[in-house]
Amino acid sequence: MNKEQELKNVVKERYAQIAGQGKAENAASCCGATSPSNKVYNIMMDDYTGTEGYLEEADLGLGCGLPIQFAKIQKGDTVVDLGSGAGNDCFIARHETGLEGKVIGIDFTPAMIQKARANAEKLGYVNVEFREGDIDSMPVNDSTVDVIVSNCVLNLVPDKQKVIGEIYRVLKPGGHFSISDIVLVGDLPEALREDAEMYAGCVAGAIQRNDYLRFIKDMGFQHITLQKEKPITIPEDILGKYLTEEEVFDFNKGETGIFSITVYAEKAGTKSEMPKINPTELRAGDCNPSSGCC
Repeated sequence: MNKEQELKNVVKERYAQIAGQGKAENAASCCGATSPSNKVYNIMMDDYTGTEGYLEEADLGLGCGLPIQFAKIQKGDTVVDLGSGAGNDCFIARHETGLEGKVIGIDFTPAMIQKARANAEKLGYVNVEFREGDIDSMPVNDSTVDVIVSNCVLNLVPDKQKVIGEIYRVLKPGGHFSISDIVLVGDLPEALREDAEMYAGCVAGAIQRNDYLRFIKDMGFQHITLQKEKPITIPEDILGKYLTEEEVFDFNKGETGIFSITVYAEKAGTKSEMPKINPTELRAGDCNPSSGCC
C-alpha cells in the first residue's frame, strides 16, 4: 500500500470515529481528530450561531471557517460541498440556493454519509443529496456545478493538486468556489509532519500558503481572492505530545504560522448573473502579490 492510500485510510478511520463524537469534544481538539485539549476553547472552528439554515445536530465542530458566508450562492444554483460530514454546510447552502437549487455533499466516510442522510431525511429536504466518494475523484459530471464550498478538508487530502483539478473539471464555465482550509507559513517541526494522528487533525497535512494559492492559479482559475485569514494556535498540551518542552517554546516563538484561510476563485468562462468580486474583500497583506495570486 502506498503512502497516499495509507494517509487516506488514517483519515477515513478517524473520521468514522468522529461521526460518533459530540461537537464539544471535536471542537476542543484539532479538527476533532486529536485528543481534546484541556484548554477549553475551539482551536479551529468559527461560530455558526445565527446562520440561516444551521442545524446543530449536523455541526460536528470540524470546520475552520464559514465558507458559505463568502460563497456568493444564488437562488437556483447547484452547489457541491467537499467533505460534507454530517451535512451542516450543505443545509446552510440549501438556504441560499432555495428550493429551485440543488446541493450535493461528497464524503468518503460511510458513517458520515449515513449521518448526513439521516439529518436530511429528518428535515424533509428533497434537494440535498449525499454521495460517497473521494474528492480527488468526484462522483460528479463535468461542467455541472455553479458553486463549490469546502470547510477544512483539502488539507486532509495527500494530492491537493488533483482535488483542485477535479474542482475545475466539475465547475461550469464562470462557476466559482469558496473554500476554507488550513495552510502554513514556514516549516512544521518534523515530529508534527510525520505523525499520522496530527495529519488527520488537519495540521500535518497542510501545505505552504503560497503553494496552495499557486496550485489554484496554475490550474487556470481567475480572480483568486483571499476572503478571510486568521491565525490558529495549537495548545501546548497538544504540542507536548509531539515536541519536547524546549521544542514547544521554540515553535511558539518561531517563524512558523498556522492559518485558516478562505479562498475564492472563478473558472474561466461566462454564465448568466455571474457573481461579482467586491474589491474591498481583498485586504492589504491578505495575499502576497509576488506569488501571482492576485
